[in-house]
Amino acid sequence: MKPGRENDFVQAWRDLARKTQEDYPAAKGVLMHDRDVPNRFISTGPWESLEQIEQWRGSENFQHNLQAIKELLEHFEPHTLDEAATIG
Repeated sequence: MKPGRENDFVQAWRDLARKTQEDYPAAKGVLMHDRDVPNRFISTGPWESLEQIEQWRGSENFQHNLQAIKELLEHFEPHTLDEAATIG
């Protein structure tokens, strides 16, 4: 995250999330903010399948909104994670 652009990033993330829900109404996501590193954020959310993730990442909405987000970032690293353990 470029210093001082945190609020812009949160708004851009929300814009992407809203557009995502237009295409995937059941989509859920969480944007986490690191208290110790003010310009670090982590976005997570469950998907129904790997195919759905790939479809979303390849969509025009995602690509367009990701470009706007990347302009605010120093580093972007996407990951596809599998749940390893849970409580509750």
